[in-house]
Amino acid sequence: MSGAVLVAVAAAIGSFLQGWDNATIAGSILYIKKEFNLETQPTMEGLIVAMSLVGAVLMTTCSGAIADWLGRRPLLITSSVLYFVSGLVMLWSPNIYVLLLARLLNGFGVGLAVTLVPIYISETAPPEIRGLLNTLPQFTGCVGMFFSYCMVFGMSLMSSPTWRLMLGVLSIPSILYFILTIFYFPESPRWLVSKGRMLDAKRVLQRLRGQEDVSGELMEFVCDFICIIKFAKDIAT
Repeated sequence: MSGAVLVAVAAAIGSFLQGWDNATIAGSILYIKKEFNLETQPTMEGLIVAMSLVGAVLMTTCSGAIADWLGRRPLLITSSVLYFVSGLVMLWSPNIYVLLLARLLNGFGVGLAVTLVPIYISETAPPEIRGLLNTLPQFTGCVGMFFSYCMVFGMSLMSSPTWRLMLGVLSIPSILYFILTIFYFPESPRWLVSKGRMLDAKRVLQRLRGQEDVSGELMEFVCDFICIIKFAKDIAT
């Protein structure tokens, strides 16, 4: 039980980073406008803010199918890498076009996190606390926004506030998220069952539940998968 809770909390860091980015761009855009003289270019200003959402929309349209093909864990790893790389590029951004590219990459990471974190938590959480754990992404997203606003406010009090540092700080928590996705996250047991990897699914469930006998829950996964297949065939015919 405790293993599943810890995995859910760790996975919710992806939503924390999403909230962090959403709040940071709201504060840093004031300084971006000054550096790139965007006071008379509202379209470009809006594009900088919205580019992350553009990337998120593009990614969410295909992330579900890719997750069914490759698994949940690889896409969570990819999300952490995109957060980290986009943070570094935003920190470096020599011009507005590089900044737009960085915001797009960040949006790809956001799109993966928004799609995969709730799915991953649902598929690893015990049934009796699944609803509780699925509130974590919303909670951590709000916490990320709060801390980000505090950071931007603190930096704005400096003698020379820099938007690059405001946006680039994203890379620091992204490192923690990357380490967790690589060394701590197991693959979703439900996804493993869907691919016929019953032994791997059993091992993951034993780790998440902290007990040897997980045959009952494993059979539930199998029955659910069989029902889904049957339902899909009924629709097709």
